[in-house]
Amino acid sequence: MTEYHDLDLGLVVAGHGRHFIVETPEGRRLICHPRGKKSDAVVGDRVRWQVAGDEGVIEHIEARRNLLFRQDEWRTKSFAANLDQILVLVASKPVFSESQLARALIAAEAAGIPARVVLNKTDLPEIGAARERLRPYRAMGVEVVELAMKPQPQASQAALEAVLAGRTTLVLGPSGTGKSTLTNLMIPNAQAQVGDISQALNSGRHTTTTTQWYWLNGQGQGALIDSPGFQEFGLRQIDAQQLAGLMPDFRDAATQCRFYNCTHLHEPGCGVLDAVARGAISASRHRIYAEIFEELSRTKW
Repeated sequence: MTEYHDLDLGLVVAGHGRHFIVETPEGRRLICHPRGKKSDAVVGDRVRWQVAGDEGVIEHIEARRNLLFRQDEWRTKSFAANLDQILVLVASKPVFSESQLARALIAAEAAGIPARVVLNKTDLPEIGAARERLRPYRAMGVEVVELAMKPQPQASQAALEAVLAGRTTLVLGPSGTGKSTLTNLMIPNAQAQVGDISQALNSGRHTTTTTQWYWLNGQGQGALIDSPGFQEFGLRQIDAQQLAGLMPDFRDAATQCRFYNCTHLHEPGCGVLDAVARGAISASRHRIYAEIFEELSRTKW
């Protein structure tokens, strides 16, 4: 790959289809296209590119530290790379999907990326129920940051700065949890950063559909990557037998299983089933495990 080292280095900050926005080290942004038919660059990639008319051509993707996958109805696709952490945003209202949360944490674990949960809307009466649903996650070591972003913007901003500073963070959350509030709170110039080039990627569209990179306080001070909606994480690259090892509460209990190839679903002498019976693993966590295990055990697409 030495022939690429003489080409300009850039950062992919947005993409849609075969069109990508690449940012130069000086902060200039331009639309680039991949060489050939493949378009496997994702937001967060460092790429080597060269000028082609008014635009650019991506010639090479630099080695990645990590890579996340998302799942649509038909296939698994990569969508973000080189992350320092994932922030999963949930709220006391609307009631969050524990299955979505578990899948996000499993995807992060599989990719070797630290993950935190942000619990928003702590000012609402439903906060007690939300805290209870997150209790198993705190117990297995997941950090939960509690915020009330709308009524307490300054305190929330200070708490988030401590979590985000100097890191590249992918922020995930279903609609209604406060993801737009978080972005606007931490990046007042978010629209300016998106700019005309990003608009060109979405020309004719009513809503932004691209995963987007935002600098927090100028280049090099940390970044937020915002992904539209709550991505359904692609887990099909994981072998079903590896699943328990990616769930910290299951991983510990599985060391007590009688059989080395235990599925933790029905075998006698299963440490996981014993932990469920004792209440050390919640019934909802085991239900989610069984659901994902069954998906991963089907024929791979």
